[in-house]
Amino acid sequence: MNGPRHFLDLSDIPGDTLRGIIDDSRRMKAGGKDLPRASRPLEGRVLAMIFDRPSTRTRVSFDVAMRQLGGETIVLSGGEMQLGRGETIADTARVLSRYVDAIMIRTLEHEALLELAGHATVPVINGLTRHSHPCQVMADLMTFEEHRGPIAGRKVAWTGDANNVLASWVHAAERFAFRLDVASPPELGAPDALRDWAARHSAAVRFLTDPEEAAAGADCVVTDTWVSMGDQEGESRHNLLQPYQVNSRLLEKAKPDTIFMHCLPAHRGEEVTADIIDGPRSVVFDEAENRLHAQKGVLAWCLGVGA
Repeated sequence: MNGPRHFLDLSDIPGDTLRGIIDDSRRMKAGGKDLPRASRPLEGRVLAMIFDRPSTRTRVSFDVAMRQLGGETIVLSGGEMQLGRGETIADTARVLSRYVDAIMIRTLEHEALLELAGHATVPVINGLTRHSHPCQVMADLMTFEEHRGPIAGRKVAWTGDANNVLASWVHAAERFAFRLDVASPPELGAPDALRDWAARHSAAVRFLTDPEEAAAGADCVVTDTWVSMGDQEGESRHNLLQPYQVNSRLLEKAKPDTIFMHCLPAHRGEEVTADIIDGPRSVVFDEAENRLHAQKGVLAWCLGVGA
């Protein structure tokens, strides 16, 4: 008997499967939110959503996605569950698997995600960990292709620290065959494990320190907040990352029709200037909307009714 279809990292899933999920997501978006009963394939299914940190986009987008597909959700906070501090994660996985049809977890600790998936008998979805953010990048890929067409063979530039979102972009570059140039200060660069993964899989990824070199000729420029939940030493990080701000000077190096992405929340005047994020090249709110639709595709695939 095959095990559940987990969605833990883009690196775990073949590229053609990921492409199918995005294609399903696009079809569901085109269908609108008032789907006929026959198009609500998750009717009677329940998704448990576990959060050990506050969440806006992840919580709302998964909740609405499940409802639009006919299912229901239940929200559990880390404080309510004492995940791993009372009942073990393994036992929590076994118990929840008897109650619900899938589990989405948003936790900084990637090992907690892996342990949950290792003991659950229903699909587990990575809503975010410190290690990676695959659902976000699925929405980003969908958004890119809405604005610029197929991403294969195109160039994406990342400027800023090598965080969890960047890790999923690296995995995506190999799976979807596009070029990714990453510019980070040496002190906040990609970990050896991520560099090694890219090298082993012959991904078209370059790890650089010069943001202008990374942005040169890019079809899309991506950044993220400089200080995320759980980060320490905010002031020193700001000093290191100031040269990596996305501004009009940096975007002059990219293609004239380049688009700008940011997974939000954004801090105008820090990682990006207001004229860029609020300007015509910004697609950040399309990205935010596509979290909803990409996660419909992920849910449908995990529960065996899509891709």
